[in-house]
Amino acid sequence: MSGAFDARSLGVVVFLGFVAVSLLLCGLAAADQDDPEHFYAGGSAALGPAGAGLAIAGDYISAATLLSTTGAVALAGFDGVLFAVATVASLVLVLRILAEPLRRKGVFTLGDFLADRLGDPSVRRALGVTVLVVLTPLLLVQLATAGRVMAAVFGLPDGALTGCTVAGGALMVCYSAVGGMRGTGYIQILKVAVVLAAVTLLAALVLARYGWNPFALFDAAQNGSGAGGAYARPGLQFGHTVVGALDLIGFQLTLVLGAACMPHIMMRLHPMPDSWTVRRATRWALAPVSVLCLGVVVVGLGASALLGRKVLQAADPAGGTALLLVTGALDPGAGGSRQSLLFAFVACAVFATTLAAVAGITLAAASSLARDFPARARTRAAGRSSGGEILRARLAVVLTGALAVWVSVFTHDRNPQVLLSLSFAAAASVLPPVLLYGLFRPGFDARGVRWTVYGTLPLIAVLMVSSPAVSGTPIAFFPDRDFHWFPLQTPGLVTIPAGFLLGYLGSRVGRDRARPRPDRTTFIAQ
Repeated sequence: MSGAFDARSLGVVVFLGFVAVSLLLCGLAAADQDDPEHFYAGGSAALGPAGAGLAIAGDYISAATLLSTTGAVALAGFDGVLFAVATVASLVLVLRILAEPLRRKGVFTLGDFLADRLGDPSVRRALGVTVLVVLTPLLLVQLATAGRVMAAVFGLPDGALTGCTVAGGALMVCYSAVGGMRGTGYIQILKVAVVLAAVTLLAALVLARYGWNPFALFDAAQNGSGAGGAYARPGLQFGHTVVGALDLIGFQLTLVLGAACMPHIMMRLHPMPDSWTVRRATRWALAPVSVLCLGVVVVGLGASALLGRKVLQAADPAGGTALLLVTGALDPGAGGSRQSLLFAFVACAVFATTLAAVAGITLAAASSLARDFPARARTRAAGRSSGGEILRARLAVVLTGALAVWVSVFTHDRNPQVLLSLSFAAAASVLPPVLLYGLFRPGFDARGVRWTVYGTLPLIAVLMVSSPAVSGTPIAFFPDRDFHWFPLQTPGLVTIPAGFLLGYLGSRVGRDRARPRPDRTTFIAQ
């Protein structure tokens, strides 16, 4: 009993300590936020290359990276390893191709950037719709995870999950509304340190169990998976049929492009002051994400080796609890995971991950609400009240947070993979076409943006609702119903090419060739 009390007490202390330090950092960051430049863009510009890179890394390290990828490695073996590699590849893509062209002074959202880039403010609302469609499902997943982890840290019953979700949402609103971009940047940096420490410790303990021999670990994981040689080959997650192979390719493509173009990641790139900062930030972002993904692979293999497929799937058919369950196997003297000091530390790290991710996502969604949806399009040259701009942004944060918490209460018992698939499919199918065409294709205009957004998003919705991810499988959003006809769980293999095609056709149809094109070179000088 004393051990259980000590473990739970330590977990509560660490949890409350993280919350207190995070609130203090946000309060310090809010000291000079009296204009939009500080509130929206104070993060990357003020943190320097190292801080900006670590903040970007923090935005990449989400609950999906920690929990879903760990579970995928544990249950699907080589497929899960591919998912971890795709996470790193997406970061390389955004930092090598998009980071430098996206930097631009006075630009705070994707709507700002495309309106300035194309010389047409009418694209703002289309980009605002896209940002909300991409970020809302992701926000719901992170909030639900934060509520579950908070209940686990405090040892509360399942009935307290709603209250924990509301408490997590309240903290999220405080972080975003008070700290702005700089405050959330500080939290992301703190989160990177905590999560890297936790995952590195778990990976070291797993490897120590097998004599620091990764081959022995993999053999044990393969035996625990019950899949035999299929564990070491691609296809276990979606099956070895033709449809399964297409699903795997589509999922990988969606993950790479979707993670690379997430709006809350893009928001940190706009304020970069120069190319030198971009290059330095690239290295600072890539290193911790690569180390974390390697650690997640090791921990996932350890979960399969130490617990086995049946135990993992009994707790969560998708393997989302593998990271937390493996702590009990690594600390057997504690008498259960909930009584383990290791569990307390790892649970606090997961909570830090979800809470920081929620704050960044909320700020990006609220910024789009405040700047992209008003009837009067705002431009950088337009005069406006700085105080009114900040007030609108903070009210948007409160509104976004309240709605997200309310919806999350009704969806926290559903499989989060469906919401994650919707978010990443929307990001991968809409944002790469409009960004790449807008940056590199002469003649791309606002009509092309609208065709891409309003043509691709309904297609994604139809295919997702008709897929096995929503109905027809035990881990579907509606597991007791079956109305699917589209065979792929992720629609990216269809919707990503459709997004590029619609963008091309939209910019060609009805274009006035006599109209002078906006200057597309000024962003390089800035």
